[in-house]
Amino acid sequence: MSELNTDHVDSVEEELEVESNYKPPPEKTIEQILETDKEDESLRKYKETLLGEAKSGGVVVDPNDPRKVIVKKLALCVADRPDMELDLTGDLSQLKKQTFVIKEGVSYRIRIDFIVQREIVHGLKYVQKTYRLGVPVDKMMHMVGSYPPKTEVQSYTTPTEDAPAGVMARGSYSVSSLFTDDDKHEHLKWEWSFEIKKDWKE
Repeated sequence: MSELNTDHVDSVEEELEVESNYKPPPEKTIEQILETDKEDESLRKYKETLLGEAKSGGVVVDPNDPRKVIVKKLALCVADRPDMELDLTGDLSQLKKQTFVIKEGVSYRIRIDFIVQREIVHGLKYVQKTYRLGVPVDKMMHMVGSYPPKTEVQSYTTPTEDAPAGVMARGSYSVSSLFTDDDKHEHLKWEWSFEIKKDWKE
C-alpha cells in the first residue's frame, strides 16, 4: 500500500510468477516429523518443544469446524493508537461497510490472528490486493510460515509500511485479502476498505 503505483503491482506479479516455480516439500504428519532423526536426542527434544501440544494427538479447538486454519481477526496497528480490528468470524459481506480511517503518511502494520487445529499447516501466506475506483494500485504478499496446531490463537504481523501521503493519495480504497498456503488452500478470503485522510479526525 505504501507505493500505490502500477510498477509495484508489476514487480509483485513478477515475484509471484517466480514463486510459482517453487515446489513445496511434501507434507509430513507430526508422527513423521518426530520419527526423522530420532536418534539425535537434542534435535528430538527441540522438535517436541516446537510441536508442543501437537505431538500428543490432534489438537481440535472447534470440533464443528472442519478447517485446519480458522482466521479470527485482522488488525491495523499504528503506534500509540488503539488497534483497528476486523472480526473475521462473522458475516464477511458486512466488512466492506466498516471503513478504517488512516492518517496519510502514518506507519502501520497488519496483524492476522488465527487458530491452527488438527494438523500442521505448511507455508501460510497472506496476500493483499488494493484497489482505488476499481483499479488495482498495489499488491503485496507476505510469507507467514508453517505452524503446528495449538489451542491458543497464533498471530502474524507484517513488517512496517507507510501509508501514502499527499492530496492525490487521499480517498477511499478497497482491499481483497487472502490467507492461503503452499498447497493453494484458501483458508479465508475477504474484502474490506479504508480511507486515507489528512488527519485522523478530519
